[in-house]
Amino acid sequence: MSTPKLICILGAESTGKTTLARQLAAQFACPWVPEYLRAFCDERGRTPLRHEQALILETQHRHELAAIAGAAPATPFVFCDTAPITTAIYSDYVFADASLYARGRTLHARYALTLLCMPDLGWVADGHQRDGPQAQRGVHALIERELARAALPVAPIHGHGEARFNDAVAALDRLR
Repeated sequence: MSTPKLICILGAESTGKTTLARQLAAQFACPWVPEYLRAFCDERGRTPLRHEQALILETQHRHELAAIAGAAPATPFVFCDTAPITTAIYSDYVFADASLYARGRTLHARYALTLLCMPDLGWVADGHQRDGPQAQRGVHALIERELARAALPVAPIHGHGEARFNDAVAALDRLR
């Protein structure tokens, strides 16, 4: 029995990560790990405070481990809607707190591929989690910086609808 490959779907807010994660999970009949931050915000009715960032990072990681452990034999992938490094990036962007980068970088090295959702869909408000187009641009720049620093496999995902999905499937087919 082989362990499924972890696939990270990364991007700033409002770049289609969740939609893509759901589509890919359905296409490949694989599990996907929802973004824990969304559940956190929904449960509390607010965005996290600085001291809660590490909890979010570690909970995302634990959910990924549980998905891997629960995957059926021969499951090729586990899709992760965002990653712990995202929490480190937002902690830096929102709170000027760089303390989570080391842990986020270590955990990011586990992914077989990062699908980087480009900010080309247009920004859409979404409850507690949306900071606006200016935050989207700033966070995207930090994500690109971190991915360049990591020198791990990354596939940029562009376009709308089917084009975006096809970009992702093509990148996954190259990985197999």
